[in-house]
Amino acid sequence: MGKRLGAEFFGTFWLVFGGCGSAIFAAAFPELGIGFAGVALAFGLTVVTMAYAVGHISGGHFNPAVTLGLCAGGRFAAKDVVPYIISQVIGGLAAGAVLYLIATGKEGFDASARFAANGYGEHSPGGYSLMACIVAEFVLTAFFLIVIHGATDKRAPAGFGPLAIGLALTLIHLISIPITATSVNPARSTGVAVFQGSWAIQQLWMFWLVPLIGGAVGGLIYKHLLETRD
Repeated sequence: MGKRLGAEFFGTFWLVFGGCGSAIFAAAFPELGIGFAGVALAFGLTVVTMAYAVGHISGGHFNPAVTLGLCAGGRFAAKDVVPYIISQVIGGLAAGAVLYLIATGKEGFDASARFAANGYGEHSPGGYSLMACIVAEFVLTAFFLIVIHGATDKRAPAGFGPLAIGLALTLIHLISIPITATSVNPARSTGVAVFQGSWAIQQLWMFWLVPLIGGAVGGLIYKHLLETRD
């Protein structure tokens, strides 16, 4: 279990550091930045690389919603859910701390501006309402879990699961960065919200509640409607 939790810590650290780091440092770099598409690809690449690196150790969740969704889908033991989630949140917070340390090395940096935090209403990048953001996060997390279950099904082509999952996360970000800055991952949201320090913490409840419900629903959909039992 120690190695499994360590793998989840490092995997979640890499996801938050790579994905949120690209949003903080590179998305709108003076004159030439990677933009939304670049940030979306960065999040997908973090999952692909760490799934291949440590997925064989822990299963490569890196996300409380994924852990809960896999449990709901019958792919993960309920007794291990809480330890996994704790490890993921600590990994996200550690990445947020390193990002903050780097970002504050530039004169005039202000974390309260956004710091890659997720938000709704006036703090949605595109000004989308709470209800719109709830629907987006729920649907995208549910489909993310359906993809994860399907890509790791024993009937799926072996070895391609991490690619499908990483591409799914890229697509999710391409859709929803303008809506919520894309969470679908409570550990990712928590890791930067703590260092943003104001409105992001106040809105964090939604980026825990909705992805967890969406993940569980996605796992149940695959288990009961799509999975073929021997």
